[in-house]
Amino acid sequence: MRYEHGGDIYTYGQEKTLLDFSVNINPLGPSGAVLKAAGQGVLQMTHYPDSRCRKLRAATAKAYGVGEENIVFGNGAAELLFLLAFAKRPGRALVTAPAFSEYERALLAVGCIVEKIPLKRERQFDPGEDVLESLTEKIDMLFLCSPMNPTGRTISAELLEQIFKRCEKLGIFVVLDECFCEFLENPETARANIDRMKKFPNLFLLRAFTKIHAMPGLRLGYGFCSDKKLLDKMEQMRQPWSVSTAAQEAGAAALKETDRVEKIRRYVAGERRWMERQMERLGISYIPSEVNFMMFRGSEDLWERMLEKEILIRDCSNYDGLSKGDYRVAVKTREENMRLFQAFMEVF
Repeated sequence: MRYEHGGDIYTYGQEKTLLDFSVNINPLGPSGAVLKAAGQGVLQMTHYPDSRCRKLRAATAKAYGVGEENIVFGNGAAELLFLLAFAKRPGRALVTAPAFSEYERALLAVGCIVEKIPLKRERQFDPGEDVLESLTEKIDMLFLCSPMNPTGRTISAELLEQIFKRCEKLGIFVVLDECFCEFLENPETARANIDRMKKFPNLFLLRAFTKIHAMPGLRLGYGFCSDKKLLDKMEQMRQPWSVSTAAQEAGAAALKETDRVEKIRRYVAGERRWMERQMERLGISYIPSEVNFMMFRGSEDLWERMLEKEILIRDCSNYDGLSKGDYRVAVKTREENMRLFQAFMEVF
């Protein structure tokens, strides 16, 4: 399998010294409570995990004000993408370009014809009327991401509403990936989408504990949908124990940390603004982001030059619609961000 994402610290054999800016997780790491809960889960390794995720399901329903029957969990958000594709088996689907590559991989796995909506660089790759114009009776499924990967920008609430209404009229199923929404300074749009989900059965909201709670190694994704038959079908197709006990315990503990999440939001926003100022000072062309990562332009050999300095950044040239010289970096701690820009000063 060809690896197409960030975080590949293992290939380069520098796990102890490599500073990884290629993955976008909470720079402050998991909390003590989450680590403790995960450890307690590990101590239960002599038992199979709860295949129904009952403790985590109840906690998630309470945290987001949704019914327990409207939630599905998976071994990361990526597993849910594949479960959705196999449960729905669309004949023709739309994805934007650029976009997270696992959307297309999941669709191709079920023989779906994938059409691309090319987003324009001059519009900072923001979706617009081009999405609405691409929605026709031939389309069965639409994949969107907000905040978007790799730009970190959100789709406006007005445009989302137009898209949802048109898809409802045409019978198009919408998958909205919101895995980075908890980093938004004002997450009200994401909360509004939960209300939309309750009245729009053709909408699936995809989220993950990975990013905001810094636990990618545990693999825990979740989704909201008011189509209970679809969720039942996904559950029937899911491997019974795909969500480990450690992940379930960590997730339940993470949901209690609303105050910490708010502090993380403020911290990330402050560091992102500092990074923007440094990019402007160095004359680096970047796309203003709303979350915990930034996309920018650099020389075609920048990835290799940064690796020589033991810093791993995300080469975005394998995204459809992007090219050599497109990169993405995470927002990390001030000390780490200073090391990144010290290296940038030496190579730009």
